[in-house]
Amino acid sequence: MNQETLTNCPICTSTHFSTHLVCKDYLISQSDFTIQVCNQCGFRFTNPRPDSASIGAYYQSADYVSHNDSGGGLINKVYRLVRQYTLQQKLKLINSLQTKPGKVLDVGCGTGLFLETCQKGGWSINGVEPDANARTVATSRLKIQIKADIDQVVDGEFDLLTMWHVLEHVPDLTETLKKLRSRVRVGGTLLIAVPNSDSLDAHHFQNYWAAYDVPRHLSHFTPPTLKKLVNEGGFIFKEMHPMYFDAFYISMLSTKYRDGRTNWLESIYQGLRSNIRARRTGNYSSLIYVFQKL
Repeated sequence: MNQETLTNCPICTSTHFSTHLVCKDYLISQSDFTIQVCNQCGFRFTNPRPDSASIGAYYQSADYVSHNDSGGGLINKVYRLVRQYTLQQKLKLINSLQTKPGKVLDVGCGTGLFLETCQKGGWSINGVEPDANARTVATSRLKIQIKADIDQVVDGEFDLLTMWHVLEHVPDLTETLKKLRSRVRVGGTLLIAVPNSDSLDAHHFQNYWAAYDVPRHLSHFTPPTLKKLVNEGGFIFKEMHPMYFDAFYISMLSTKYRDGRTNWLESIYQGLRSNIRARRTGNYSSLIYVFQKL
């Protein structure tokens, strides 16, 4: 594997970092990866990390749920049961942001389930998915051509851009925000969902917290660092929404990584504890951020 090392913080360009945690890749390689924290702005990122030629190998697993519609064990069966409900909640959210359904571009659309839900809800849909297998499934499901890269999307008048647990995988954050901004209309909406490494479940599980997911997750956002990044990309922050089920799903995976098997009782307890604490702090396990293009 070839690695690359960042010498500047991707958000504030500082050159002064400290070690936040050392985490293991439990999905593929069983190798350790370091998460560093910027001493100036607090942004956390995997460093060093696999380069662009090497990173693809770390996604080749039947347990990687966003690229597969079947398989992945009991935890992912539970995930898929809940997913039908959460898809409807996502549709409800995006409908609340518009007076009527418009044009949506889902970046990192996986196998196309969210776009299918939007399509049925009256939205005009478009998608980007770099993984070839997932892209094939999405194209077949939606009967539209899913693009492999956002550079292939020429339309710049989308009402809504969505990234559901995608931005944490992106190697060049600033360049990606520029591309997103150029593809949404003035006044249009950018919706980003990412894990929150300041959640109570993250603090509880530490290096076993499954949402670190190194090295696939290159960035490990908190509300201040995500808002700073996107605001500087030409968007204004509007509102934030919790993803309640993520605390339970991540706790299930985290106990499995720590103990070798899922501790269902602890997972439910820690998921509840995280969500209850977050009602006061806002630090849910995963958060949906809504931004508007200036």
